[in-house]
Amino acid sequence: MVKLQYTVHILLFTILSTTVLYFGRNFLVPVALAAVLAMLFIEVGNRLERLGLSRALSSLASVLLLLITIAIILGLLSWQLNNFTENLQGMKDRLLDLLQRLRDWLNETVGISNEQQKNIVEKQSETAGRSSSNLLANFASGILDILVNAVLVLVYMFLFLFYRSRIKKFILKLVPISHNEQAETIIHQSAKVSRQYLSGLTAMIAMLWVLYGIGFSVVGVQSALFFAILCGVLEIVPFVGNITGTSLTVLAVIAQGGQSQQILGVVAVYLIVQFFQTYILEPLVVGNQVNINPLFTIMALVAGEAVWGIAGMILAIPMLGIIKIICDHIPALEPYGFLIGTEAKRRRGLQLLRKNK
Repeated sequence: MVKLQYTVHILLFTILSTTVLYFGRNFLVPVALAAVLAMLFIEVGNRLERLGLSRALSSLASVLLLLITIAIILGLLSWQLNNFTENLQGMKDRLLDLLQRLRDWLNETVGISNEQQKNIVEKQSETAGRSSSNLLANFASGILDILVNAVLVLVYMFLFLFYRSRIKKFILKLVPISHNEQAETIIHQSAKVSRQYLSGLTAMIAMLWVLYGIGFSVVGVQSALFFAILCGVLEIVPFVGNITGTSLTVLAVIAQGGQSQQILGVVAVYLIVQFFQTYILEPLVVGNQVNINPLFTIMALVAGEAVWGIAGMILAIPMLGIIKIICDHIPALEPYGFLIGTEAKRRRGLQLLRKNK
């Protein structure tokens, strides 16, 4: 009966937390992104402080390092985008040719004449024209929101790094003194998981650029490096990102006039890279620090997208990894850690728990 009541309390807490996360997403998303990024740069800040920099300067240097990394990625995309735009006119001509073929097929097979198709397109254009002003306003508003949130993330990240000692002491003050060692272990393990996951993901993305770049070049994709960088960057969103990047590459190959062999080549490159990523890159580079079983990985991604959108999908895996660490180190929550993770990870969590005891 006690266990049933405890389970009900966990369920109610989960429902309440999800409600707060959903309705408070405008405030919480930048905070969560900044917190995870701050965990990634804690070690960088510590090293800079050992070299003699103050806490403020080390925190600022970490933020600047993040900005430089983002600038390099955007610079690579922009550089390759210039090459990509040179082929846009040819792609446009091929798309128009494909569209004309589609219209002829509709005329011959379905019986919709070119004049009827033209009338349908004109009606759709009128409807789109009436809503274009609203679309432009929404687009401008979306860009402004992104810029504001980006600035907030950087500011929050700096402050999290600057006040990280105070935040840690605050958490330790919330628990009884007898559990301080256990709480400190959870804090260190949570920061380590986020840091190793994100740094490993960054290294894996760089390797994917090389693999996709070689594969797309061999297949003969125009602007192969652009699509390689795009596919690698989209890997930030697990499962969905690589499929989206490959789909865009296939559409570009079709627009470039590629034959079926080239399209199959792009798909083959995707499958080969996924094999290397799953069985070689992820175990070696990312490691098993965030060892969540596939069922809860997919559930976390779906729930993250439903609650926080794309940001939720990006944060789902490291946040679930932190939750699992908490569950592994608290005996009452140990069954939930077992359910989320794998047997190997559970054994390691139990060993750490016994060691702390």
